[in-house]
Parts: sequence; C-alpha cells; structure tokens
Amino acid sequence: MTPAPTATRPPTPPRSGPPSVKIVLTGPFGVGKTTLVGAVSDVVPLATEVRMSAAAVDDTSYAPAKTTTTVAMDFGRLDVDGVTVYVYGTPGQDRFWFMWDAIVRGAAGSVVLVDTRRLADSFRHVDYVEHARLPFVVAVNQFTGSRAYPVSAIREALTLDPDTPIVDIDARDRDSVRRLLITLIEHVLARARPTAPVFPS
Repeated sequence: MTPAPTATRPPTPPRSGPPSVKIVLTGPFGVGKTTLVGAVSDVVPLATEVRMSAAAVDDTSYAPAKTTTTVAMDFGRLDVDGVTVYVYGTPGQDRFWFMWDAIVRGAAGSVVLVDTRRLADSFRHVDYVEHARLPFVVAVNQFTGSRAYPVSAIREALTLDPDTPIVDIDARDRDSVRRLLITLIEHVLARARPTAPVFPS
C-alpha cells in the first residue's frame, strides 16, 4: 500500500524589512528645506543645490546670503522609533513645480515649512498638499528677528483645519526636526484608513 502523503507546512515567506514611510517636505524658496533635511538625515543627504544664475527671479530679501537653489529635490533617510522615514524635499522655485507630482507620489504625509515673515508665500504649498489629500503638519521655522505668533493666528492666516498640527521648529536642530516628524507620523496614523496601510512594504 502506498503511504499517504505527509502534509507539509508551506514555506514561511521571508520577513520584510522594517516599516517605512515616505514624507514630503515643502515650502517656499529659502524657507529652510535643505537645512532641515541635512540636520536630520542619518545618511549623507542628497541635495541638488546649484548656484542661482538669476537671483532676481526669486525674492531673496529674507535670505540675502542665499546664492543656491534646489533644482530637483532634497532627500534624506532616518530611523524614528523603528520606522524608516524617507524625506523628500520639493524645489521651492516656481519654475520647478512641474516635478511636484512625481515627488509626492506614494507619500504618506507632508510637512509644510513656513516663515511667519512671509506667510502668504506658503498659501500655494498648503493648497497643493490639501488637494493631494495628504495629511500634513505646518512647521514654523524660527528665523532670527522673526516675530512669534500664537498658533491660533497662524491657523487663521493659513485657513487650516482645526486638527492640522502646527509646530515651532529650528530647522538646524536635529532633535527639533525629529520631534516634528514624530508629530507628523502620529497625525498620519490618526488619519489613516484601515484599508490603506501607512507603511508600504
């Protein structure tokens, strides 16, 4: 008699890597996006900074020492409580906005970096992430000489929803930026739908 075949357990699929999340950092020209990515990245960040050939194209009155601009994107990677966070910074100049749709593809959330001395410059960035339906946090970069405003005034000026977090940061300070990204991840998790995983494999 031929023995009955022995049932075997299917092979265990290999473990996937640690959870990861893609974050998009946006904001107007000269607001500190490249500085922020450089401050927080665990690896040498990718920066596509080139010398500006026509400074008059952009208003540099709030950053008179700025001589370079991002022409593609900034990129950094860091670990936050066991989650690998990939940070993509958008170019700030208007003529590079055509790249935005590609950069935000697959993002779980966004940080809109603002300067209170020129909040109006951030309107288009807030509008963009809202239309992209991305959960986002507004990060107020503290510049020397900038006036401090209450959160309620910033929320009203940018016409933000009541549940949109607003965080004061120093884009040069690693701990400050990490706290910002933790706030964003918590906000993304709070807004995530059960059928839409925040951390793609």
